[in-house]
Amino acid sequence: MPLAGIALAPLLVSPLPPPSPRGSVAAVSAEPARRRRALRRVRCSAAAASGGGGDAVELSRATLLWRAAKLPIYSVALVPLTVGTAAAYNHAGLFFARRYFGLLAAAVLVITWLNLSNDVYDSDTGADKNKKESVVNIVGSRAATQYAANVSLLLGFGGLFWAFAEAGDVRFIVLVLCAILCGYVYQCPPFRLSYRGLGEPLCFAAFGPLATSAFYFSNSSRSISSRTAALLPLSKTVIASSILVGLTTTLILFCSHFHQIEGDRAVGKMSPLVRIGTKTGATLVTVAIGTLYTLLTAFGISRCLPPSCIVLGALTLPLGKWVVDYVQRNHDDDTKIFMAKYYCVRLHALFGMALASGLALARNGILA
Repeated sequence: MPLAGIALAPLLVSPLPPPSPRGSVAAVSAEPARRRRALRRVRCSAAAASGGGGDAVELSRATLLWRAAKLPIYSVALVPLTVGTAAAYNHAGLFFARRYFGLLAAAVLVITWLNLSNDVYDSDTGADKNKKESVVNIVGSRAATQYAANVSLLLGFGGLFWAFAEAGDVRFIVLVLCAILCGYVYQCPPFRLSYRGLGEPLCFAAFGPLATSAFYFSNSSRSISSRTAALLPLSKTVIASSILVGLTTTLILFCSHFHQIEGDRAVGKMSPLVRIGTKTGATLVTVAIGTLYTLLTAFGISRCLPPSCIVLGALTLPLGKWVVDYVQRNHDDDTKIFMAKYYCVRLHALFGMALASGLALARNGILA
């Protein structure tokens, strides 16, 4: 079963505490502690958002290294792989543990390339000039960061082609290479499509239909005796799952721009939020969260997803509402809205866990 990967997701989720239930005794008694934690988060986010050099908001090197590592963001490697693998398990009962963990390592390496090269090219344009947690600014060398990015990509390619040799399904390698191509044109010259406001559509395509479907096809099995591959058919379940994964991933990217509007505008990076402003952006977040759960329900009614996915997915509704409320309250406050992307990471990881768990449970006749 692909539940081994599901168990890893909490390790990559932001360590921020989830909202406590309203009206509970525990919530009342924990209020002072929550306020202290919130104050610390605001102070740290103020430093990161402003990029200022004042001693009063100086971050420790350990904090800068943690933020530069972007560990919570690596859920975008784990979730498409786990959901795609769970969809294959749901359809055919297939799960190859060695292949899964090999692909997880490869996906992490590709995301490392994406993060490092993004810092490199943003330093070229000046977008990260005042971003203290930029790897280029921490290391002090653009060349070293670019070299590390390229090595990560090459190692990632090695893992992907190994999985392709194991699965024998050309659809897997074609789709995953298309997903990586989306990442390249997103940030790398001469394209830099993120500067034209196309980052979100590329993100949706790369991590949703392309990557999630690719990882589903990675579970095709090659017959040793006949040297042919037993190919998985494209199913409505993986299509529906990939759309939902694409939505939650894109929400992370969209919300990461709220506190960067002035800096993006200064260097000509026309992200959607630069074009529409934070108020309309907050409304779009509400629409996106509503769309996510509407689609989840529609896919359940149409039997694209089993009832177990709908039940478990519905359990994440309080977190979805938390994201909506937080963005609505703080969309014009750079020091607080910095944290919105981490709440979106938590929603992305938990929603992905719900989908994968539901698919695995349905295969075993639970809530099927």
